Amino acid sequence: MRRHLGALMHLCMEDFLTGEWEEAQRLADEGAVLCDTEYPFFAWYFQYNQVLLHGARGETEAGDALAEQMVRWGTRRGVGAAVAFAQQARTLVAVGSGDYEAAYRHATALTPAGCLAPYVAHALWGAYDLIEAAVRTGRDAEAAAHLRALRELGVDRLSGRNAMLVAGAAGLCAPDDEAVAHFEAALSVPGADRWVFEAARIRLALGERLRRTGAKGRARVPLAAALDAFARLGAAPWAERARAELRASGQTTLPEATRTPLTPQELEIAHLAASGLSNKQIGERLYISHRTVGAHLYKVYPKLGITTRAALRDALNALDDGDSSPFPVRAWSSD
Repeated sequence: MRRHLGALMHLCMEDFLTGEWEEAQRLADEGAVLCDTEYPFFAWYFQYNQVLLHGARGETEAGDALAEQMVRWGTRRGVGAAVAFAQQARTLVAVGSGDYEAAYRHATALTPAGCLAPYVAHALWGAYDLIEAAVRTGRDAEAAAHLRALRELGVDRLSGRNAMLVAGAAGLCAPDDEAVAHFEAALSVPGADRWVFEAARIRLALGERLRRTGAKGRARVPLAAALDAFARLGAAPWAERARAELRASGQTTLPEATRTPLTPQELEIAHLAASGLSNKQIGERLYISHRTVGAHLYKVYPKLGITTRAALRDALNALDDGDSSPFPVRAWSSD
């Protein structure tokens, strides 16, 4: 049973990093049940994975509440790892909600900007988030210091994924005339697209920088790719950012790749949610957990081009009226 628990821990994290979020949710639920019945001490690890999923999907209140529960539990018992896990995951929750000040606070609770605290693995795991939060709150010196620390420690040589993230962080820190080359270098790392969510975040950053420097036509390619990835994952806040950037670039319609049809289960869950049932009630009817219901809904929203539960009914009515997609099909516009 302990081996089963350990395998669940590793597979859950792997699924999150590689974009298999439905599977990650299933494993997190399975791990939580196992801990409830057999190994209560390890519940915080699966809570950590749940907070990551909450943050990536834009479930800010749920993510903050669960992370705070982890912090209180770990602090009372002197389980520093649980507190560190919570801070790192909570950083992602804050980034997803656009609260970069909070993101910086949580990230630097693990390690000060400009160094990687020893014996704190999460200081490395959250490095990209720390740098993004620093840049977006005007802490350019702190962002540059943290990037310098990553380079001096050779973090980019640890793995392809770390090479991608360090190059992406360099793009965040770089002036406009250098940033694009760093982002493109990040995305050209062999195997970069295996890390679906993180690669999409770098594409979004690339598209944002291109659009802001006037290269609107060039910006649409990475922005469309980022939007497609976020929509498929159910990463609602990042999908909305990519949509906003595409509109700002002059693109008035979504690319075809983002108009993904709902699966039969997603459609059933969406109709039940639109009828007024809660996630718990839907889960009881379909014999799945309420967390899995939430995971499906946060994949449904970007597919339907909406961001709230209240908009479900109108979007589904559009589908029922015979329109296979809520988005009009038109050619891409040009500069």
